[in-house]
Amino acid sequence: MLNHPCRKPAVSESPVSQHAAAGRSPELLNREWSHLLVVDVQEKLLPVVAGSDDLLQTILFLLDAAKILQVPVCVSEQYPQGLGPTVSEICEHPAAGVSFQKLRFSAAAGFHQLQTAEAGAEARAQPAVRPATPDQVVIVGIEAHICVLQTALDLLAQGRRVFVVQDAVASRQTADHDAAMDRIRDSGGVICTAESVVFEWCEVAGTDEFRQISRLVRNRTSTSEKH
Repeated sequence: MLNHPCRKPAVSESPVSQHAAAGRSPELLNREWSHLLVVDVQEKLLPVVAGSDDLLQTILFLLDAAKILQVPVCVSEQYPQGLGPTVSEICEHPAAGVSFQKLRFSAAAGFHQLQTAEAGAEARAQPAVRPATPDQVVIVGIEAHICVLQTALDLLAQGRRVFVVQDAVASRQTADHDAAMDRIRDSGGVICTAESVVFEWCEVAGTDEFRQISRLVRNRTSTSEKH
């Protein structure tokens, strides 16, 4: 089931060549080529994973940053008839743009379908410009060793660059989370943290966006210290 369309930049250059032209490493995230994918943070799944409160707050931190920096967001739901809908804090967040339901554990096919459909729509609207699909997919959600892992490996097989936020994914057991992070890294995915993602998206200091991001970071730190 699809909701609102996601933003996607329409350009003629690859993200790697644009990064190089700007003197930036292609290993760094770039907001123009990123997409945040929230995997299966649902009412009956979230309470049973380790550190669920911290997980939700970290994902909301990334959604807040995505809204400020205009990074498009996609949300998947695994069999919501049985596992419930996405938790309200996420599905009602102003950054959450498009959602889809799935039965496969991997969200890669649904994500690819959305991007292909939107690329075609943009091409019809602007036939002189070749639309580009997001090259960098930042993944958060649950469970790390099932849906997140399979999504990451399938996206890598599609040729996308995959960044999994280790403090924004979780499993019921810590050992499963850790094993999933190792396997994704060994398969070519990048394991990162929420703050590293946000500051790579932001890229420079001294802007109004940076000041907003800094406030998010300070608020996150103060909340963490209270716990």
